[in-house]
Parts: sequence; structure tokens; C-alpha cells
Amino acid sequence: MVVAQGEQPTLAERLDRLFKAVRPGGQREYTYEEVAAQIREQGISISHTYVWQLRKGLRDNPTKRHLEGLAQFFGVPTSYFLDDDNSGIEDQLELLVALRDSDVRSLALRASGLSPASIKAVLGMIQHARTIEGLPPADDES
Repeated sequence: MVVAQGEQPTLAERLDRLFKAVRPGGQREYTYEEVAAQIREQGISISHTYVWQLRKGLRDNPTKRHLEGLAQFFGVPTSYFLDDDNSGIEDQLELLVALRDSDVRSLALRASGLSPASIKAVLGMIQHARTIEGLPPADDES
């Protein structure tokens, strides 16, 4: 999610991030109809058009029940849509997206079982490769 420094993401940006990160079977994005149908199963009246409008920023004042339904569907706390500090949730969503890449998944699986010293060496090599690629340093706390 690209948000200018100091600015908080909008509801539409947060919802878009969830659509891009949380996927059925890790393949394609959920459809608006799939999202709305499952939320309706919770007893919350919502249409696929309304979900689309929220994601596109055409509507930006959903009810508390709508936010609860969306949060439950995507597996995040309702506060994800309301709070300014969602760094932990954003880290988890970023990990979900990264693990969809088979090479990243393969790298993580191969590192499993290595000693702490070996893990540190591998992380050093990855950071060096990021520098060569012109990428920013990876956040060590993620």
C-alpha cells in the first residue's frame, strides 16, 4: 500500500490492501459477490456493489456492522479500519503476499532448521542482495 509519509491510509486503501493480500487458496482475489455473500451469512445486509464502492472510495462511511462483517471476512480486527497504527497487521499482510511467491516460500522452507549463526549469515546475504538491487533495507523487526 503506497501512502505518503505521515498520511494515514483511507478506508478504500485499507480494504484494497485486504483484497490484494487475503485470497482464496492464495490464487485470485475474492470477488465482491463472494465477500458480500459471506457477510450476509453473518446476518449483515450488504451488496456486492456496496463492497465495490467501499473499495473504490465511492462510499466511505460504512456502518459499524459493515466494518465488523468485512473485518471478520478478511480475518482482521475491526480496528484495522479505524486505528492509525496497524503496523502488526500490515506486517502480516505483507508476509502473506511475499509467501505467495514460490521462490520466497522455498527460501524460507530451506532456512528452517539452520542454526542462529547460519540464519544471520543468510540474512546478511539477502541484505547485500537488496543493496545491489537498489532496494531499501528490510525491516529487521518484521
